[in-house]
Amino acid sequence: MVRVLHLTDCLTVIGYLWLLVYWYRVPWNMYYTRLVILTFILCFVTFQSFQLYRSWRGWQFYTEFIVILKAWGAVVGPLLFFFFIFKISHAYSRLVFLIWTISTPVIIFLIHVIFRKLLRHIRSRGKNIRRAVVAGAGDLGKNLVKEVESIPWAGIDVLGFFDDKVSPQTREEIGKPILGDISMLPCYLKNNDIDYVYIALPMRAEKKIFTILRECRSLGARIFLIPDLYVFGLHHAEVQSLGKLLLLNFNPHTEWKRTFDVLFSSMALLLTLPVTLIIILLIKLEDGGPVIYRHKRIASAGKTFDCMKFRTMRVGAEEELKRLLAEDPELRAEWEKSYKLKKDPRITRIGRFLRKTSLDELPQFFNVLKGEMSVVGARPIVDHELNEFYKESAGRYCSMKPGITGMWQVGRRSDTEDYGDRVKLDDWYILNYSLWTDIKIIGKTIITVFKGNGAY
Repeated sequence: MVRVLHLTDCLTVIGYLWLLVYWYRVPWNMYYTRLVILTFILCFVTFQSFQLYRSWRGWQFYTEFIVILKAWGAVVGPLLFFFFIFKISHAYSRLVFLIWTISTPVIIFLIHVIFRKLLRHIRSRGKNIRRAVVAGAGDLGKNLVKEVESIPWAGIDVLGFFDDKVSPQTREEIGKPILGDISMLPCYLKNNDIDYVYIALPMRAEKKIFTILRECRSLGARIFLIPDLYVFGLHHAEVQSLGKLLLLNFNPHTEWKRTFDVLFSSMALLLTLPVTLIIILLIKLEDGGPVIYRHKRIASAGKTFDCMKFRTMRVGAEEELKRLLAEDPELRAEWEKSYKLKKDPRITRIGRFLRKTSLDELPQFFNVLKGEMSVVGARPIVDHELNEFYKESAGRYCSMKPGITGMWQVGRRSDTEDYGDRVKLDDWYILNYSLWTDIKIIGKTIITVFKGNGAY
């Protein structure tokens, strides 16, 4: 099927060119014939050399699109050079060539999407499955299996583990059989049809890793090494060079994030100015108290800052909370579990509306402009939450600024009862943040706010 896709791509490219020439009523001549022949040859060679037809099991779609763009650029470049050298650009329609070069990678990508969707459907029916084994039954190996099981469309069936030291408790947790010791892996590959071997051993086990690579690379299975860098929260490491040495740069690049925060916050404050003035008036009319509520939260590097919100509770709410928790054991238990009360009697009428719509958080855009917060980030938390719940994740949390919104906001928001789930969501974001992730979270936040899900 891969060869069919390769041929389909090449024919699509030249067929699309012919269609554009016909559509724009451009006379066909020998120059277009030469262009078609040259393009077909370039596509046939270049698409293959860029590994466009590798196995994309488990890969995200955008990754394949980037490879398609690179491969197409390697085709267009020689064509432009060809036009320049032979001075024949006048023989072609510039409009046709422009449309063709810009839209062709999109068309190729759509073909690949259809192809991958078809393969996913076939694999979901138990066909076109690849058999895999994992060397290493520790946390890294178990996380690998969980990830594979979460993407059944990848069509990868993990048969079991190879490990030298496995406790009875671990055998129950992993849910897959232990097929033998690491030393038994080469013999197993000789006697069984295995497609993939995933090495999920810690980096300190380099001798075992080298042994697997030396003894198993010629036994038919494709071998992949899963680095255990995630243990240290180093997902954003960047490969750099220092002379002949390779370095991993573990310092996250957040310059784009600050620029995005300033631009987005400025725009948000400007667009919501009329709403902000109305909210200020309504809060003052209700009880005459202060408009802004300030609370100490943890910023990056473990520092604290005054997180601003529109006041949604009665004046003196802190003292009232102490009295309520002392008098009502059920409220105290609810507070100790999530540090929130679903039916908090201290909330004012306008405050309940502001919380439901998340409009109480508008002043936090000023925190963003001051550099204390980001538009998207982890939840703003207080000192005792960091010490009591984040523990080993505390260092990761303090590596970035808290956000007005985040993964917790687009999930179940205040309905998330297990505090451990909140910590996991913050961890996920810190280890996987990107500009595209931030944009998606902001979009989902807007939808969530309009629905009013889980806010109180």
